[in-house]
Amino acid sequence: MRKYMIYKDICKGARIWGLPISLFALLMLSILASLLIIIFSFSLMVIILAMGWNLCWYAVLTKMSYNRNLLHLNKVFPDCVSNKQDNLLNHVEN
Repeated sequence: MRKYMIYKDICKGARIWGLPISLFALLMLSILASLLIIIFSFSLMVIILAMGWNLCWYAVLTKMSYNRNLLHLNKVFPDCVSNKQDNLLNHVEN
């Protein structure tokens, strides 16, 4: 009887081919675009270039997904949101 391992890293997010869903979607868009290029300009060199491009793109995306520092963007929103009016004079209360 076959045994199945329990997937304990479900909180880290779903992965397809080792990529998060958004990066996997980028990879699939690249593959679809290269297929369209191959269909409309059929030659051996174009096929080799498209395969090389998709392999390099996959390698870059996997590096980006495992190295979170590459995807780290600056904070857009402040830590605290308040309706309190800013007062330049700290000793005066409203």
